[in-house]
Amino acid sequence: MTDVPPVSRSSVSAAAFPASLAQAPAQAVVLAGGQGSRLRPYTDDRPKPMVEIPGTGVPIIGHQLAWLAAEGVTDAVVSCGHLAEVLQDWLAQADLPLRVTTVVEEEPLGRGGGLKYAARHLPHPDRAWYATNGDIWTRFSLREMAAFHAERGATATLALARPRIPWGAVETNEFGQVLDFIESPPSPYLINAGVYVFGPEFAALLPDLGDHERTTFPRLARERRLAGFPLPQGAYWRAIDTAKDLTEAARELAAQRGS
Repeated sequence: MTDVPPVSRSSVSAAAFPASLAQAPAQAVVLAGGQGSRLRPYTDDRPKPMVEIPGTGVPIIGHQLAWLAAEGVTDAVVSCGHLAEVLQDWLAQADLPLRVTTVVEEEPLGRGGGLKYAARHLPHPDRAWYATNGDIWTRFSLREMAAFHAERGATATLALARPRIPWGAVETNEFGQVLDFIESPPSPYLINAGVYVFGPEFAALLPDLGDHERTTFPRLARERRLAGFPLPQGAYWRAIDTAKDLTEAARELAAQRGS
C-alpha cells in the first residue's frame, strides 16, 4: 500500500506496559457515514472516507485500515451512511489487511447511536475496542494508547491533538509593541482527535439515538472514568474536513518524502 505518515513513538516506552500492550484491542469501529458537505464537490459522488489523499492514490479509509492492521487490529466494522454502496464496493474489491464488516443505518441515529449500532457487530463484544472517525488521517501507536487506557482503568479514552491555528498569530509585549509574526502556530488547547479506546462496558452506556459527546462522555468525565491521551510529540494528525485540508495533507506528504 502507498506510503503514509510514519508511526511516531511517544516518550513512554512500550516495555513499561508489557501486560497492557499484550491486551491491546484487536477490533475497531470506523465511523464512515457522514455526508462531507464541506468537502464538495469531492463528496458529490462518494462518501468522505472515499476521498483520496492527493499523491497517494488511496482513499482516507484505505490509510486508516492499513494503520489499524499495523497496530494489531484483525477485525473492523465500518459504519456506512451517505453513498454507502460506493464505500462497500471499494471494500469488496480492495486487498485489505484485515477482516471488514459493513453496517448501514436504516435511519440516522446520531453519532452515539451510530457507534452503538456498529459496536453490536464487533466479533468480541466482551473485549475492548478502538474507534475512529472516518475523516481522520493519522499515525501513532495505538498500542501505547491502549496501555495508557488500561493503566488508568478508564471506561473510555480519547486521543487528544493540538492542531495548528489556520491563521498567523501576532506576538506582542506588555506595552503593546509587536514582537513577531508566527505562521500557523500550535493551538494552546487540546482537542478531541477522533480516535478512541473503549472498554467492553462502554457500548451499553451509549444512547440509542443522539450524540455520545453530549451524554455519555460528560457522564464519564464526572465519574472520572474518561481519560485523554495526548498524541506523542511529532505524531502526524489531520482531520480531512475541507478541500484546503486535502491540499495541506498533500503538501505535508510531499515535504515528508522530500526530507
